[in-house]
Amino acid sequence: MAAADFSVAPCPSAHPLANPGYGKRSAPGQSPRRADDFAHLPRREASIAAYIDRLPDGAAMDAKTLAKCLPEYGQMACATALRRLSEAGHLRRVREHHITEDGARWVTRTFFSRTARGEEWWEAFVRGDDTPEPRPAAVRTTPAAPARAPAYDALASLGRTDPRMTLSALDCARLEPLAATWLARDADPVRLVQALTAGLPVQVHSPAALARTRLEAKLPPEPVPEPEPEPRAEITVSRLLECTDCGRPGPPAALPGGLCRPCRGETAAAPPGGIDVHTWAERLRAAARDAKG
Repeated sequence: MAAADFSVAPCPSAHPLANPGYGKRSAPGQSPRRADDFAHLPRREASIAAYIDRLPDGAAMDAKTLAKCLPEYGQMACATALRRLSEAGHLRRVREHHITEDGARWVTRTFFSRTARGEEWWEAFVRGDDTPEPRPAAVRTTPAAPARAPAYDALASLGRTDPRMTLSALDCARLEPLAATWLARDADPVRLVQALTAGLPVQVHSPAALARTRLEAKLPPEPVPEPEPEPRAEITVSRLLECTDCGRPGPPAALPGGLCRPCRGETAAAPPGGIDVHTWAERLRAAARDAKG
């Protein structure tokens, strides 16, 4: 995973929500979160996937919103990353027909799975069947370096904020559990870095010792859990996949990798006789001109 620039990268808790009923949905039956969940992806896709994985259900999942919240990536880069996550089996856009207290409506949700899924699993999920045991999806991307935890990255960035707090790799590894506890209570790495670099003495003889003292003394309190809203009665009548690129709906069999035929770069099937569509149309126009003549 690419190391994030914590001076500009926001925390997932600041990410905007989609309109009610839309946005991210966590796929069922995922494996527990691990540091190497996205190690098979390129650095950009791994970084964006790790960010999406930490987003709450209902978060906006379009490329434009992701680009606003991840300044190091533009909108086109985020759109390409979403496409590649879909091809790798981590993501599908699903159009659902719902009946609620307010009536019937169609909504589009983006189901995300940190556990890569194969076509068989997604097809069963869209049909509403019991999903089979997860199988590793075909990897179409190049391997990347193992991902580093956000706590380690925050500690490694201290020296860029103030050279007096430069830590070695061994220091970062030893202090990572304390920093991870901090981020579990306050998910914004910027505040962690500020707490460890603000008001430093003129000379810092042991950056690691000072960082440990501050991590222990300034550890934020555990957050008070917010009450969850009561769920509204809702019945899902049917589902269709949507192309991750263009939004074209269709059955799962027509959208392998979550992409329609044009977005996969495939042309439409040729007419009988093996003639392509353009040649066929030109022959019809020529025949019409001959008839007029």
